[in-house]
Amino acid sequence: MPTIFTKIANGQIPSWRVAQDENYYAFLDINPVVKGHVLVIPKRVEEDYIFNLPDEVYQGLWSFAAKVAKAIERAVPCKRVGVAVLGMEVPHTHIHLIPLNSEGDMDFRREKLKLSDEEFKAIAESIEAAFKEL
Repeated sequence: MPTIFTKIANGQIPSWRVAQDENYYAFLDINPVVKGHVLVIPKRVEEDYIFNLPDEVYQGLWSFAAKVAKAIERAVPCKRVGVAVLGMEVPHTHIHLIPLNSEGDMDFRREKLKLSDEEFKAIAESIEAAFKEL
């Protein structure tokens, strides 16, 4: 049975897409720790643990994530983009990219932001436009 992330990448469940290519998909986390919190996933490989990915998928995922991080830096005011791979929430490898202005921005225990659809849309469009410029 496909994971929720596969369904998102396939368009079966709506998401706030920020970038995609034939192999990878990036979208806004619906429970962000900060504005611009993005998840990056492989589209075709439903592997729970990132270190079990085939080498070419693993390398490609990080390369794609780096480009998405550069787009986030252009679109969201931040000092840098933090990276986390927890893999405990959904059994589908995913990389968290989080705009940082302080180390506290990376705290997953903090209360998640509640954003309006208009805020999600504006953030997603801004990051997607920056991605396309790279």
